Amino acid sequence: MSSPAEIQALLRFLSQDAKMPLATAMSRVKDLKKAELNTPAQIAASDIEQLKLIFGEEPIAKQVLNAAKRITKRGSAPGSAKCRSSKRNTIKPENVTSPAALEESLALPNPITDEVEIMQTTVFTNRAPLVLAFTVALLKHTMPEQPLSSRLSLAQAVVSLNSRSKAVSLGLESGKSADEEGWGAGRPTIKIMGREIRTMRRWGYDPREHVPEQSEDVSAAASTKDIAPLSNLPALWALDLEALKKSSTSETLKADPGFDRNMPIYTPQSARAYLLKSFDAPPNASPTTKKRVTFKTQLAVKEHNLGLLLGALDLLFQSWAPSVDKPELDLMAWNWYVKVRPEVDSGVAGWGSKGNVKLSDILQLRKQV
Repeated sequence: MSSPAEIQALLRFLSQDAKMPLATAMSRVKDLKKAELNTPAQIAASDIEQLKLIFGEEPIAKQVLNAAKRITKRGSAPGSAKCRSSKRNTIKPENVTSPAALEESLALPNPITDEVEIMQTTVFTNRAPLVLAFTVALLKHTMPEQPLSSRLSLAQAVVSLNSRSKAVSLGLESGKSADEEGWGAGRPTIKIMGREIRTMRRWGYDPREHVPEQSEDVSAAASTKDIAPLSNLPALWALDLEALKKSSTSETLKADPGFDRNMPIYTPQSARAYLLKSFDAPPNASPTTKKRVTFKTQLAVKEHNLGLLLGALDLLFQSWAPSVDKPELDLMAWNWYVKVRPEVDSGVAGWGSKGNVKLSDILQLRKQV
């Protein structure tokens, strides 16, 4: 069994040097261990095809491989300041042609609400992406004014904060969070799935308009007040305070809360990619065959399973939404997740482990009429 120190070192490399969200990094540690890729040097000596099987998408696999090669070549320790980038988790305006184009690029599979197929489906996943799916589906009902890009960003923040809390409880992370140290001071907050999320308002953002987005924070008069939970709001980004704390420009940003052009956020692209690759069929779901399953086929199965999961969650939330208010629905969502999440070993042994989730269990949580 890997020691907590070894797991922490690998997590540091993935989250700081390879610039992966902590929650995503946590979900891939066990797969790397199984493949005996325990250090940046071992990862650097592997090949892109092997890493694609672990990380799901070629761009992410290349990102990790290149980071490992860079670390190995320089001989620097994972997480060293020398290898960090101040551009982590930012969306550059020149990369987005319009709000409409951004929303279109983030489209998720259409929810599949065929109850017969849902009842017969079991997905193989770990806990973090299931939290992500629950939160994205929840926000459709509690914050319907938020565009998909904002819902993905806010949901990824919930996952990351939850993952860090778990890491601290297991002794894999230590010290105060960036928010506890004051990096989020003065930033408006909103509570989602029991987590306080620091946000940045996207003033004037309309996903129907073909105009460049302008991201700005609240006015000085409003910046010291929390946003009223689950109310009608302008579009939001969730701020990545841990990335802000590590950024080389963090002192400037902390000193001037109104300077938002390079504020790091939880990017919707990362959240979307995480959802698309995280819901596989159980390992024993199909009979053994000599025919090799292609990477494209694997992705298609995962995408279809995500559609079924989103459909089951929609049916669940739709059954309760007319009879409970939005704050209550938000509180209920976490309890529902706990009831259906995959069973894993306790402690470090279960870190990032996968298990089966029966979608029929989600449907059974619907309000009875």
